[in-house]
Amino acid sequence: MKTSDFYYDLPEELIAQTPLTDRTGSRLLVLDKNTGSISHKHFADIKDLLHKGDVLVVNNTRVIPARLLGVRSDTGTFVELLLLKRIDDNHWETLARPGKKVRPGRRMTFIEGVLEAECEEVLDSGNRIIRFDYEGIWEEILDKAGTIPLPPYIHEKLDDPERYQTVYSKNNGSAAAPTAGLHFTNALMDELRAKGVIITELTLHVGLGTFRPVKAEDISEHEMHTEWYDFPKEASDVIRSARADGRRIISVGTTSTRVLETVASNDPEMMPVSGYTNIFIYPGYEFKCIDSLITNFHLPESTLIMLVSALAGRENVLSAYEEAVKERYRFFSFGDAMFITDTKKTAEG
Repeated sequence: MKTSDFYYDLPEELIAQTPLTDRTGSRLLVLDKNTGSISHKHFADIKDLLHKGDVLVVNNTRVIPARLLGVRSDTGTFVELLLLKRIDDNHWETLARPGKKVRPGRRMTFIEGVLEAECEEVLDSGNRIIRFDYEGIWEEILDKAGTIPLPPYIHEKLDDPERYQTVYSKNNGSAAAPTAGLHFTNALMDELRAKGVIITELTLHVGLGTFRPVKAEDISEHEMHTEWYDFPKEASDVIRSARADGRRIISVGTTSTRVLETVASNDPEMMPVSGYTNIFIYPGYEFKCIDSLITNFHLPESTLIMLVSALAGRENVLSAYEEAVKERYRFFSFGDAMFITDTKKTAEG
């Protein structure tokens, strides 16, 4: 299967640059993965589409201020680091710009006397291993020195950084938000719980690799990025019970999906576990855990649209995207949402 098989034409003006004032005010395209039928709703209507006993799985990761702007200590020239993966208390794997300015032995200053750093290694990927020198609590220093990194297709300033966090975010570690969750409010989640929907949490720290384009012509040759996850006992208990009862498991976002399918692929019993995943889900993959998916609209030819196509069928997904473009939906991180559902499972359930 070719990367070009997942291309669709998207007018640039449909890429949402700012979030809506009301998180639940976005539109919701509902796609039946069995029939390909489409209906148009608003995200607040999700409470009518979920039922008592359904399990909704959310990713509680929190985006850190992972973008650091500073200067080279010797020349004063500009440098930018994006924190990707924490190795230990002082070392991070990062993206550096401009790369030629960040070589082993080069020192950088972000807040003089508070946060300085030195490049120790250039990896084969081009990423840098950076040692940070500071005194105090890292999280407090990072809050002062860093900013939230927005996706490269967003060019507007974000007035309220909390709008790039889910309302249930709690575990610091992501360089990008699990954006399907941005549509939920605490009030909506309380309504769902009151209806009998079971909401459970896991963690996957989203890396910037999620925005890395697929360059291979044959998608099977694409090397997937690796991300850290935690699948806790509470989520394990809830999901194993739902599977035993034949109840629906609905993933909020591709990140939650990747955790659930990683765990189910490695352990059919789905016991608690944490680790790293580089699972690549594309058409032909047989889903082992989730039934339905709440997600945003994804970039053409991306691993995310490939995952969605694996669940709902490539033709169904591309047809739905064509309909969304025609109906002027808002796309990507701050855009509208899609609910891929299984009406057959709902009827049985």
